[in-house]
Amino acid sequence: MSSFTYDLTLAGLSVGSAAALTGIGLIVTYRATGVLNFAHGAVTMVCAYALRQCVVGWGWPLWLGAVVTLLVLAPGIGVALERFVFRPLAVLGGDPAQTLVASIGVFVLLVGGAALVWGQGARDDAPELVSADPWGQLAVVLVLAAGVGAVIRWTRFGRELRAVVDNRRLAVLGGVDADRVAAAGWAFGSFTAGLTGVLLAPYVRLDPYGLPLLVMEVVAVAVAARMRSLPVAVVVALGIGVGQSQLTRLHLAGWHGQLVQAVGANLFVVALLVAALVLPGLGSRDALPRTATARVATPPGAWIVAVVLFLLPLGFAGTDLHTSVQVPALGVVLLSLVVVTGRGGQISLGQAVYAGLGALFTALLAAGRFPGVPRLPELAALALAVLLVAPLGLVTGWPAIGRHGLSLALATFAVGVGVSRFVFAQPYATSGLALDRPSGFDGDRAYYVLELALLASALWVTHALRRGRTGRALAALRDHEPGASAAGVQVPSLKLLAFVAGAALAALGGGMLGMGLRAFDPSAYDPVRGLLWFAAVVVLGADSTLGALAAAALLVGLDAGARGGVAAALVGVLAVCVGRFPGGPYEALRAAAGRLRLRRRVRLTPVGVGVRRRLRVAGVRGQRAQAVSTAAAHTGVARRAGQGAERATGARERRGRGAGLGQRGDAAEPPPRDATSTSPTEDAHPPRPRTAQPRRLTPPLLTAHALHARYGGFTALDGVDLVVRAGQVTAVVGPNGAGKSTLFHCLAGTVRPLHGRVRLGGRDITRLPAHARTRLGVARTFQQLAVFPSLTVTENVRVGAEQGRVPDPGAVERALRLFGLDGDVRSLPAAGLPTGTLRRVELARAFAGGPRVLLLDEPAAGLDTAEVVALTRVLRALAAEGTALLVVEHDLDLVADLADVVHVMAAGRIITSGPPARVLDTLDARETPA
Repeated sequence: MSSFTYDLTLAGLSVGSAAALTGIGLIVTYRATGVLNFAHGAVTMVCAYALRQCVVGWGWPLWLGAVVTLLVLAPGIGVALERFVFRPLAVLGGDPAQTLVASIGVFVLLVGGAALVWGQGARDDAPELVSADPWGQLAVVLVLAAGVGAVIRWTRFGRELRAVVDNRRLAVLGGVDADRVAAAGWAFGSFTAGLTGVLLAPYVRLDPYGLPLLVMEVVAVAVAARMRSLPVAVVVALGIGVGQSQLTRLHLAGWHGQLVQAVGANLFVVALLVAALVLPGLGSRDALPRTATARVATPPGAWIVAVVLFLLPLGFAGTDLHTSVQVPALGVVLLSLVVVTGRGGQISLGQAVYAGLGALFTALLAAGRFPGVPRLPELAALALAVLLVAPLGLVTGWPAIGRHGLSLALATFAVGVGVSRFVFAQPYATSGLALDRPSGFDGDRAYYVLELALLASALWVTHALRRGRTGRALAALRDHEPGASAAGVQVPSLKLLAFVAGAALAALGGGMLGMGLRAFDPSAYDPVRGLLWFAAVVVLGADSTLGALAAAALLVGLDAGARGGVAAALVGVLAVCVGRFPGGPYEALRAAAGRLRLRRRVRLTPVGVGVRRRLRVAGVRGQRAQAVSTAAAHTGVARRAGQGAERATGARERRGRGAGLGQRGDAAEPPPRDATSTSPTEDAHPPRPRTAQPRRLTPPLLTAHALHARYGGFTALDGVDLVVRAGQVTAVVGPNGAGKSTLFHCLAGTVRPLHGRVRLGGRDITRLPAHARTRLGVARTFQQLAVFPSLTVTENVRVGAEQGRVPDPGAVERALRLFGLDGDVRSLPAAGLPTGTLRRVELARAFAGGPRVLLLDEPAAGLDTAEVVALTRVLRALAAEGTALLVVEHDLDLVADLADVVHVMAAGRIITSGPPARVLDTLDARETPA
């Protein structure tokens, strides 16, 4: 090995050792808490600054500063984060959306705080804790990895750690102190972050933005190890470090050579792109912060105030107006986050990239340097830049089709980092670029008027994506993606639409920002700045256009009128608290005001007491009359379907059967009936005995042939055949783990079988996704309610009719009447409604799509007795009108009263089938002890 190759290898081992330390810390934190710590790089930066402050600023000995920094400050930061930020989130349920936003909030807070304390300039006097010889660093990495692996594998703490990772709540029930385990994980992760910082600081630029981003780039090491394997993380880190170092010897001519050199200098970024976009995703749950209640409309007065405030700068002059021109431009960029995150429910940490591309393309087109395009006027260049950048939104939109949670967050962040490193930071793309303002708008005041006009256009686009059919579909996608797909929403296409529209708006805002500054500044579109923008939009209301405008004014105003870092620190504080107030400050203030109003003791006058008593009596009478009317309507539907289709409900005692086949998960005490429920009571419709008359055999509508499905090494379905006939109710029963849910998902399109076929009529639909099957007439409901809380009851039902492409304009009203939702409840948001009402909303949405086949997954879950009786009558009426119904249910009383054919499953097979009387009686005989 030559001396030069040996020196490059040593340098690569040094970089790889630092990357391995980062990977070890991220993996330990993730395994202990389930949180991908986006703040890891910020902790690294703070510890590096702290050691410099101790040694250079205060004159402490190096060993003392290192002890305080690594053994006190770094673990203390980790313990504080666990105790005050992430433990409350775990107590509230551990929503991955909130933990992700809180982690980004900590990142932004630490970066802003460092900028306030130590300034934004780069430092080159960081003390050197160990020599540049990589062998010492490598030894530290190997010892740490071996020690952590031994602790996890062979100690009691390691067993507790694995238990907490597998199931935190179950581990707590087993006596494990999950808080102690999480605190230890955070402390160790922060220690490794601090160690990485003090090792890297002497050899890289020490500033609040550069070092955190450099550390975040090596997240690829932990992702490649699937956030589990420490040896894999160490090997990958060392391999990438050595490879990156060896690539520096390549020197090619032209822009190709510059690109190769850029790849060689940023091999960790390439690895991050591959790990985030190619490897399987980390998370399966959504990573979007969403409110638990429907969003409250912005008061009209707030918009009047906003318009006045945005017009005020027209009276400014000089530097004040020069700063103000940045606010509308940044507002347009942040509106792109409202479209992607607030409207579409997709997390995007790379919107700064599309803003930067908009500014870059505008500058290149206006300068005549864009390949194949002549020089254009600035406004034309801006318009064409928007059209060119919009399709690039597919770069992040395409991974979003199959990714959620942490995986999608990493994918969007990786795209942002990659474009920043390989485009914005390269001389072949940005050298010598200038960006002028459009002709006639050169002055600040004239240009500000142009910006207001463009901002108004962006607001109109954002508003259009909230209203109408597309707006309701986006809201459904945001609130419940599987439910939206089951309602017929084309989820992949809608996600791509959101990202493309978001990219276009970001490009427009980025071009406006560049023309306002009269230059293309790559640092204005840094990935760290993208994290700051995302956090600002989220904390001020991701679904609020007014919140985006307020965030733009806040970010520009605070940093212009104070020391840099104030805006980041404030946004970080708000983001850390977002777990408690996911709807933003406005939602928090509204909730607090509501609690204060409830605490006030209000005394009624004697006249008021009498009025309240009379209103209560009238309300009770009105509810009784409405219940009777709805019961009559339900009976009328069944009578119009034909008297021969009526079947009695039968009150047979089958509790033993339920115990044998598995009870519903919510079969404890049923919830009380809600005030909006219009279900008839049992007295209004007394049960009648079941007749033994066979039904006319109808043609098969949905068939499954030889279905096989496996999960890992477990066979869920083993050659299942099933026929669902038009006008009949087919039930599938069996114990837990029998394969009922897998069969249901194969029929609904959410699981593709390994072998076998699913046919609708004569058409093979085995490979069709759920939304395509819905549009062909296969609708479904969910065991866990799948409603859209931000939409009203009518809007929920309308989504089913619109996405099911039902041409009948009366389909929505008919569904509302059939399920007793045509009263005052129709205009209420679904958020906060009782379970019984929401179950009817879900059924009405499925019915509004005009299904030929209705798949019901435990439809009686959460309903009381009267609601079950009403549901049974409605389902019978639907079957009598020709709809094919498949019911997966644990309640054998309901199955006996409702079904025409019952299939019993066990171990992935159908073991018996036939009429309910014969099949259920056979089960009774099997379960009766000799």
